[in-house]
Amino acid sequence: MVRKIVNLRVFEDESGKHWSKSVMDKQYEVLCVSQFTLQCILKGNKPDYHMAMPSDQAESFYNSFLEHLRKAYKPELIKDGKFGEYMQVHIQNDGPVTIELESPTAPVDSKQLAKLEKQQQRKEKTRMKVPSESSRERNLPKSKNDPSASSGAEGDVSSEREP
Repeated sequence: MVRKIVNLRVFEDESGKHWSKSVMDKQYEVLCVSQFTLQCILKGNKPDYHMAMPSDQAESFYNSFLEHLRKAYKPELIKDGKFGEYMQVHIQNDGPVTIELESPTAPVDSKQLAKLEKQQQRKEKTRMKVPSESSRERNLPKSKNDPSASSGAEGDVSSEREP
């Protein structure tokens, strides 16, 4: 994962050519934020985090990851949040691209695998029954003045918790 993060060519070069430069090439900072919520599995309408790594193991794993990242790149350019803390991270997306990076998975026990398969089957059934709003909207013509017709992200994207 460290190699992928610092070497993935997702930035423009000096002449404006897309997909030419990496974090390492551009000498950019890397912000790492631990986020166990990505391991959420829905049980009906309730989030279930039992598939997430236990926090004591996860913190050690996360710190090890940061250590590897700092060894592979400039330590002063690696930034991180506080493990297990509520944080507000303000970002600005630049463009309509999201790239998901995955590391090779460890062997999964059969009970966990069965849970994941059932969850995936439920998601597929739900998708088949109810067309999503976005798929219905795709069939509607978009006006040039329609602000939702934008192909890129504009402005600040931030996440703030309501009181």
